[in-house]
Amino acid sequence: MPRSSLSTVRSNLFDASERRALQLLVVDDDATQRSLIAVAAKQAGHEVTVAPSVAEAVDRLRAARFDCVTLDLVLEDGDGIEVLREMAAAKFAGAVIVISGMDAPRRSAARSFARSVGIELQSLPKPLDLAALRISLANLSKTAMGLPAIHTWGGVATDAIVERHRA
Repeated sequence: MPRSSLSTVRSNLFDASERRALQLLVVDDDATQRSLIAVAAKQAGHEVTVAPSVAEAVDRLRAARFDCVTLDLVLEDGDGIEVLREMAAAKFAGAVIVISGMDAPRRSAARSFARSVGIELQSLPKPLDLAALRISLANLSKTAMGLPAIHTWGGVATDAIVERHRA
């Protein structure tokens, strides 16, 4: 394939306008963290709703459908596990990204609980690495469209389409 055609194919494959915007719920009681997550997600083209508490998160989850929830485990009015329980009861089918300053065992326990109730969960520590968040959201966006995830943490993995054109 000529180089210009390959560039066109790559351009078409990765055109941001063709990506589906995720409906994202940001649950964090820290205003700075909520703002960082919301701004990064909006810049990536996603629709963002925020909830600073367990109670507001539960209300938002009952009122709308979300593709992804970013969730702090420690909130002023309760524990992020309460939000996961509500999500399980509501048969939530999206993904969860735990963004918490809690220690690794607590994040691992949340991941185990989520898995036990059928919720896909990823975990990112605080302080938040915005590049890691953007990669997670990009992968979720592609998955929501039925496309293979291309990005990986620590680099860019090639998918079968790119490999076919590398000769």
